[in-house]
Amino acid sequence: MPRRAVVVPLAAGCLLLAAGAAAAQPAPRPNVIVILADDLGYGDVGAYGQRIIQTPNLDRMASEGIRFTQFYAGSTVCAPSRSVLMTGQHLGHTRVRGNAGAGNDEAQTLAPGEATVARVLQQAGYATALVGKWGLGEIGSAGEPTRQGFSEFYGVVNQTHAHNHYPDFLWRNTQRIALPNVVTPVGQVPGAGYATRRVQYANDLFFDEARAFLDRSRDRPFFLLLSLTVPHANNERARVLGDGQEVPDYGPYAARDWAGPLKGQAAMITRMDGHIGELIAHVRRLGLDRRTLVIFTSDNGPHNEGGPAYDPDFFDANGPFSGIKRSLTDGGIRVPFIARWPGRIAPGTTAAHVGYFGDMMATLAELAGARPPARIDSLSLVPTLLGRGRQASHEYLYWEFYEGGFSQAVLLEGRWKGIRLKSPDAPIALYDLAADPAEAADLAARQPGIVGRIADLMREAHIDNDHWKRPVAGPGPGAARAPAPNPR
Repeated sequence: MPRRAVVVPLAAGCLLLAAGAAAAQPAPRPNVIVILADDLGYGDVGAYGQRIIQTPNLDRMASEGIRFTQFYAGSTVCAPSRSVLMTGQHLGHTRVRGNAGAGNDEAQTLAPGEATVARVLQQAGYATALVGKWGLGEIGSAGEPTRQGFSEFYGVVNQTHAHNHYPDFLWRNTQRIALPNVVTPVGQVPGAGYATRRVQYANDLFFDEARAFLDRSRDRPFFLLLSLTVPHANNERARVLGDGQEVPDYGPYAARDWAGPLKGQAAMITRMDGHIGELIAHVRRLGLDRRTLVIFTSDNGPHNEGGPAYDPDFFDANGPFSGIKRSLTDGGIRVPFIARWPGRIAPGTTAAHVGYFGDMMATLAELAGARPPARIDSLSLVPTLLGRGRQASHEYLYWEFYEGGFSQAVLLEGRWKGIRLKSPDAPIALYDLAADPAEAADLAARQPGIVGRIADLMREAHIDNDHWKRPVAGPGPGAARAPAPNPR
């Protein structure tokens, strides 16, 4: 049976709750802003060691709050990572477990009535909004954002459409809003391609809408998921023009002797950073600074998709870890996680606690005084965030990945990382992250007992759903096949 959260007593009469128990209600309930970057690596932010790309506002946010050093995305690609964040379930349990690809929309659509973070907070009386990228259901489907707990939505629902940073339309709730950009289409997805007339940059519009939502919602608790599309590459533009890093200008990197995609990548991140600084300043202007928890993170590790001249190693985007997006090594799944809440989170704090996207469910439910869903793989981070009581820890974290086969990874006790590639009967490689964060030395032969525990967890953690099934081990015509993925 899957391992669940345990009840852990906290100080000051609070309680960290098992799934299905009633949550303690802190007072006052905070507003919550979660800013989710797209394909931003652990090493892309100054507070995590970046030395070339300028991120002064994120660095300040870290100095004013808490910075986690071992926090993990839900997946190594975007749609399943968002599914983990929204449902509080790891990849063996959550509804969407991969980028399903064209013609297989159901496999990438949340179910009707899904217990999402947004729905839990909405039912607790929060105004809820999604601004930016979704990827968990098209307009008209059960996964449509306004059917999954968001009172308001502005942005893009389709991941391929989201590649285009100068789209010719965005969605407001279920209404298609035309933009003045002129787009040359590439492929069959509406809105995908690249702009030949560039007027409005999507991520600028997303931050404008975020501030407008704060203005509308200032008199009640609110939850804003600001899901950006930077610094993801425009893959279609990269294929045609060789440069997928679309940005209005190169900013402080214009005079650098770099290839265009490298300038564009740095400029995208620094432009995003500037907007984040403006958003936090807007929270202050509204008098909401001490009532608002702001979280910044990324959906997976850094990409290598900006065109032939783009190389994530140029910026050391994955920091001290191995691998990038689509890898189950830490470079593909360990991400920045910064939280700021003046007066409640101690400034300049560094947390070594091991957490992941699924923990947002229990954390935000507790802060909102809400009841979390019964079946979640989620522990509240409130003790670590607020520096009070005892913090519960996961026995293990679990990931799976369907591109090129069926791969699995388990992080046991925050230290032992087991990875099985392509097949459920493949050997498990074992790494000691405490001594070897780059996952260079396979210790499987020396630690058979730990490998055995991880093998058991890999079997236990995965439960088939209608669209995502464990392939039958071994070759032959009877072997089940995983859904054909779309590398978006």
